[in-house]
Amino acid sequence: MNKAMLLIALFTLPLAHAANRLESIQTQWAECQYRVADSEREDCLKTLSIKADLASGANPDRTDLLIWSAIVKSTWAGARGGLGALPLVKDARSRLEKALTMDDRALDGSAYTSLGSLYYQVPGWPVGFGDDDKAEQLLRRALTINPDGIDSNFFYGDFMLDQGHRAEARRYLEKALQAPARPGRELADAGRRKEIEARLGRL
Repeated sequence: MNKAMLLIALFTLPLAHAANRLESIQTQWAECQYRVADSEREDCLKTLSIKADLASGANPDRTDLLIWSAIVKSTWAGARGGLGALPLVKDARSRLEKALTMDDRALDGSAYTSLGSLYYQVPGWPVGFGDDDKAEQLLRRALTINPDGIDSNFFYGDFMLDQGHRAEARRYLEKALQAPARPGRELADAGRRKEIEARLGRL
């Protein structure tokens, strides 16, 4: 192997390894969220959160891994519930805020989507940091970056439903159902579509 090829190999190997880690985390998240029994979900997400944090820590320049460490942590918080979830969502918020300073368009603006979802799902002061106005601002920014995405439309539709805006909720939830499939994310897409259909069933 000549020197140029060696340099290329040395440069691309860490990137490929990080990409493989991201795909593994995304796949395992979908397994925890949509296939694991309810009684085992929290432990599944806790284990995955440790793995995601380690992957992100080992690749501090990878905004995508940082975002996913926050997504896993916030999902774990949802499975845990109660006051014990607050430290997890605060950690997730910090990670997402840092990701926005690094590359706010990474993963099609997923940091905006995830952070916005935290702001409307977490209780407000004095218990938590929930803020519906901030949630709407962040979720709208996510839609600006990714107007046709399944997650950006789902979470904005869910937020509208939470706010009692039924017509707007239906509009965005139905658009989420029409979102293009994500290669390698088949289980996540199928699980999300079931969540969308459940929300539409409430309208």
